Amino acid sequence: MTSADDQLDDTAETSEATAAPRHPRETISFFGHAEAEQTLLNAYRSGHFPHAWLICGERGIGKATLAYRMARFVLAHPDPAAPAVQAAASLSIAPEHPVSRHVASQTHRDLLVLERTFNDKGKLRQDIAVEDVRRCLPFFGSTAGEGGWRIAIVDSVDELNPNGANALLKIVEEPPARALLLLVSHAAGRTLPTIRSRCRRLLLRPLSAADVAQAAAAALDTSSDDGDIQTAARVAEGSVARALLFLTGPALAIRRELTALLARLPELDAPALHNLGNRIAGTESAPLAAFMDTVNSWLSARLAGDAGDIRRAARVATAWETVNRAAWEAEIYNLDRRPLIFSVFGALAEIARR
Repeated sequence: MTSADDQLDDTAETSEATAAPRHPRETISFFGHAEAEQTLLNAYRSGHFPHAWLICGERGIGKATLAYRMARFVLAHPDPAAPAVQAAASLSIAPEHPVSRHVASQTHRDLLVLERTFNDKGKLRQDIAVEDVRRCLPFFGSTAGEGGWRIAIVDSVDELNPNGANALLKIVEEPPARALLLLVSHAAGRTLPTIRSRCRRLLLRPLSAADVAQAAAAALDTSSDDGDIQTAARVAEGSVARALLFLTGPALAIRRELTALLARLPELDAPALHNLGNRIAGTESAPLAAFMDTVNSWLSARLAGDAGDIRRAARVATAWETVNRAAWEAEIYNLDRRPLIFSVFGALAEIARR
């Protein structure tokens, strides 16, 4: 049987996608989460709509897209009892609707988005700044526009530091009328328990390969029948973000090269590793993310194969923690990534020998 990784390696050379994927705030189409969408719609038109939702699930499966989709619907239809709401089959709002245009351009005065921002040096912060979280207080305290709804999207709540989480908790505990908080979480178990307990939890599952292909194609304004789209969808493990990572920039070529090197373990090809290191060197996050995503997939497969051997499984888990910590430090402290490649492959070779 041919694996998805094998199929990716066997794919003919392709021109890399140059179009930047659409941000969730710009994404109108939605795939694969009909049940979750219906849950939000039914709750809204029931008249008993929770003021805070924790939308959780793995990275890149559409959580933020659903949050923006819900925000647009509420802002466009502020009366839950309106006939249009009661008759709606989905949360879809047309892209030409004024609400859609304002949300996409980040100019809707009744929508506040909390996400990581860039510092004075132009580097993306590791946390959502507590100063940004505190903007919720005057935002929810000010007069809303027509309909009276004020909506905050936190993408993601996992990126709040303790001070930021406590600042958000004050809003979640005592929300004003017609306030809606949509909290995106990649790991709900790490969310502050007092926040979790005050939110309605909505779990999203990984998407099917067909849904990933459609969503990735929509994000890139291309056809889901494209060979690269189909291949990336097969190896993306239900994540649109992962598929897009494989389809943009040098990530697809890096994955091909890396998969071939992983298949040869425990043998190490020093010249090939040097070449791979040169591809990943620099400050761009996508090449390193593609490298670590592929390495983690390899480790995950080893861990599953060693599930019956506690000692071997423990060694794989230790290696997982070590290499991911090293990659994190390389990115945070802007270290030369080439030594990282050799240290990671050294650790993986040890696992492959046992």
